[in-house]
Amino acid sequence: MSTTGATADPLAALGSLPGVADSVESVRKAVDRVYGHRIMRRRSTAVTSEAALRGARGSAALSGADWALEEVRRRSDFSGDDEARVVGAALRLTAEAGQLLSIWRQSPLRVLARLHLVAAATNRDEVGRPRQAGEPVDEPLIELAAPEATEVHGRLEGLSELIIAGGSAPALVTAAVVHGEILALRPFTSHNGLVARAAERIVLIGSGLDPKSICPAEVGHAELGRAAYLAALDGYVSGTPEGMAAWIAHCGKAVVLGARESTAVCEALQRGAA
Repeated sequence: MSTTGATADPLAALGSLPGVADSVESVRKAVDRVYGHRIMRRRSTAVTSEAALRGARGSAALSGADWALEEVRRRSDFSGDDEARVVGAALRLTAEAGQLLSIWRQSPLRVLARLHLVAAATNRDEVGRPRQAGEPVDEPLIELAAPEATEVHGRLEGLSELIIAGGSAPALVTAAVVHGEILALRPFTSHNGLVARAAERIVLIGSGLDPKSICPAEVGHAELGRAAYLAALDGYVSGTPEGMAAWIAHCGKAVVLGARESTAVCEALQRGAA
């Protein structure tokens, strides 16, 4: 992660980049609208469950398993082919994310390791820990060169210190940086995209921006498309102010689209159609 200069709160500094404040405000308004929907007073649990399902479907789509929502809803066995395993991993991560909120602020690296363990669902030696020197990365949809293990470990420690220290950065900024840093580093031998998006979800929930987890950013990321996702990631990896701002704005658009998706769910529930 690169920032615009030395500061005691580099995440907060990113909030002052051109256009970021507008993204933060757009996200806040979109989230407030869905939380203010009348159906949320009576059926917020149903909205949360549907948002989780749709978020998992969106995250899986970005990792190469672009299934129809009804297929995800219908299936019970995700142990078959590669796509099925990706969808299963996304569903498990979505369910697990809410259980890790209390640990995140004290030990984000422990949470990331747990997310990878849940996603991989195997007991191989490389699962649940950052990759070591010489270990390959299986993340075929991200073509950026993966940093060396030594750099990965150092930057993960830096990210962990920022999270533990807290600060005044808007939730969107922190979530975008966590998401982007994991994608840029690809710290695990597999499932990094799924883990990055689950970590973004944890930040958005734990920050209080989306405490009921009803605004699935993963839906928005999928709707914006893989090409736009990877182009925005290039901006993050560049470390330039413009690139960082573009990535944060992209993540903001994803949250807004996720909120719009859940607003539609609320409308359907109100009509008795879902």
